[in-house]
Amino acid sequence: MAPTADQETMGFMPYERPPELSRCEAFRLLLWNPEKKAVLGRTWQSWGGIVFFYLCFYAGLAALFAICLQGLRYTLDDNVPKWQQDDGLIGNNPGMGFRPIAEDVENAGSMIVYDAANNETIASWTNRIDEFLSPYEVKYDNQVVCDFNMSAPAGKVCEVKLSTFGNCVHENDYGFRNSAPCFFVKLNKIIGWTPKPYESSAECPDSMPDDLKKHIDSLPAEERKVIWVSCEGENPADKENIGELQYWPYQGFAAYYYPYMNTDNYVSPLVAVQLKRPVRNVLINIECRAWAHNIRYSKQKNEREGSVHLEVMVD
Repeated sequence: MAPTADQETMGFMPYERPPELSRCEAFRLLLWNPEKKAVLGRTWQSWGGIVFFYLCFYAGLAALFAICLQGLRYTLDDNVPKWQQDDGLIGNNPGMGFRPIAEDVENAGSMIVYDAANNETIASWTNRIDEFLSPYEVKYDNQVVCDFNMSAPAGKVCEVKLSTFGNCVHENDYGFRNSAPCFFVKLNKIIGWTPKPYESSAECPDSMPDDLKKHIDSLPAEERKVIWVSCEGENPADKENIGELQYWPYQGFAAYYYPYMNTDNYVSPLVAVQLKRPVRNVLINIECRAWAHNIRYSKQKNEREGSVHLEVMVD
């Protein structure tokens, strides 16, 4: 429709319907509009403004993230966690473990069962102990020999000598061949945790075995700085079947190995426990417990604290 004279005088032009385009033509025009010199509906100036905006926006976000991350790193130590003991998830009560453990941990992880006349079953257990003790055979420059009068200086760690484990050594097949098997107990590592040992029977709890109390009083004062360990049958029948026990090198973990500070080449102290004459062909339930002023004890199922459970049967 042609504009009237009045419309032309007023500078008003009526709306004209754009020409009908096919789908292919409309798509081609979307990709490149030669009249407007536009790509995907935007000119080069428009695209340049958008790209510049998002480059600045994401560069600002990346810089802000880097500043926050660097600030966080200044509050952390690569070797020591920020939250420890009561403030951390692990807490301040060390758990207890034992070795060797069965390969099928889900079904028989706490059971040590073998035939004393079968070399293959003996080797299966002694090989696991060899593998567990292999880190203790390596000697490092920062390892030192400690005693009750000298702990490791800063940057050094106390050596654990396998030769101090009496009959519980590789050369003796860890007692398995003689129907007197050994197992090893240890405390889980908690950074910064320092034990508070019982140094006389007078300060020991009533629940501590009497023979352990007598053992503590029999030692020189400087040798009582130990996290004591006692193992016994869990039930009356187990107490009868377990027989005599022997501990090496001490009946506990010497306090000079603590605190653990994540120093390179640190290895946890161990206590070797030997069942000297266990009743054969009977499954014996054993509980080993650690004793110190600052070790809590709990025997709730699946939530043990300060103790460990295992079962031993010698066929």
